[in-house]
Amino acid sequence: MPHDATLLPALGDEFWLAVDDGLGQLGIELSVPARAAIDSHVRLLLAWNAAFNLTALRTERQIAVGHVLDAVAALPVLRDLQATMRPPADTRPSLMDLGSGGGYPGIPLAVALPSGRTALVDSIGKKARFLAVAAAAVMDAFRRADAVPPQLEALAERAEDLADEPDQREAWDLLVARAVGSVAEIAEIGLPLVRRGGYVVAWKRDHGDGRLESEVQEAGRTALRVGGTPPRIVHLPNVGRAGLAGHCLITVRKSRTTPARFPRPASERRRALLP
Repeated sequence: MPHDATLLPALGDEFWLAVDDGLGQLGIELSVPARAAIDSHVRLLLAWNAAFNLTALRTERQIAVGHVLDAVAALPVLRDLQATMRPPADTRPSLMDLGSGGGYPGIPLAVALPSGRTALVDSIGKKARFLAVAAAAVMDAFRRADAVPPQLEALAERAEDLADEPDQREAWDLLVARAVGSVAEIAEIGLPLVRRGGYVVAWKRDHGDGRLESEVQEAGRTALRVGGTPPRIVHLPNVGRAGLAGHCLITVRKSRTTPARFPRPASERRRALLP
């Protein structure tokens, strides 16, 4: 499979027309290096997706709207959250993308926030291999633009295993997850990896029928037991025109140290919510 995005076919006009239209509606600008990095990532995704099922979105326009814009629509919210954090001096807040798959939302966020150390996590081997290639291509795109690249790495591990590693547990400022599981599940597997004062942020779809509000309310007990604050729903402007219709963010702040017994094994989490 290809590793060098510069040797792959250029993206068609429809990709950047769709992205730029959405960015205009969101009031967001991307730097030249960030645009080059996103371009390299998408070219590799299209090439790899022909052999591996990395994403169900297969056309350039689908990827532009359903992946790139759906990720960057969250930038104003995430930047506000970053402003409340206090990472070590002279460093940018770190970012972990859990269940990264084809690299979304992690790669667009890493190049646009910008972030410091960024981990793209997926337990499926073929996806982790792609993420490592995409991460290297993104950093190369920044270097070709004479810009300092974000520090990206791909981790082929499960969140539960990472939470047992001393250098990973409570080590991250911001953990994002899209299409990973319920709010309670994301809170339980995500909060152990986030340091105090950091955030877990999940992309969820609000169907407008009250189901999301109920899910968030039920997840409140789990979040509190695992060291977080009650989950909060944050609606995004212009979603549907710039991103996936109905998508919003669920944010959970890490307020205290996570007890050592969390996260529970997957079988126990599936069996019951925390009392």
